[in-house]
Amino acid sequence: MSREPEESPKFMVDAMLGTLAKWLRLLGYDAEYADSSYPDSEIVRRARSQGRIILTRDRELALHRKGVNAILIESEELGEQLLQLKEALGLDFDRLGSRCVECNVPLVSISREEARPLVPPYVYQTQTEFRICPKCGRVYWRATHWEKIQEKLKQLLSENDTEG
Repeated sequence: MSREPEESPKFMVDAMLGTLAKWLRLLGYDAEYADSSYPDSEIVRRARSQGRIILTRDRELALHRKGVNAILIESEELGEQLLQLKEALGLDFDRLGSRCVECNVPLVSISREEARPLVPPYVYQTQTEFRICPKCGRVYWRATHWEKIQEKLKQLLSENDTEG
């Protein structure tokens, strides 16, 4: 649960890629989700003003982005999408659990005692490290679900890695 490097890319993810946006957040990347209420002009404006790379499956948006970097995501499969970004941008997937999956805000470490009233008793008894989202208050800890997420990531990447 390390801090995000300053040079890490930030993303504006369009409505067709909601699962990718959540996985990018899980993997520690700043991924703002532009739901279907965002017109293309707003996606481009926000990406430009915030220094974000647009990720889209919309060919028209990718082509008419007006001076903003955009990547046309070719596949509908999450593993292929992640591999495309890894190859195109050199993303690493070693920062699992550093951002809130819901709010996209960097998580903040809290003490075990601060977490006590916020987590189930069993979690308090069995875990020692906690992080909290300063926006929504969601508390995160590493337990078996993190292992499952890491295993799912390995599975997604290996199933779609054509070179290995």
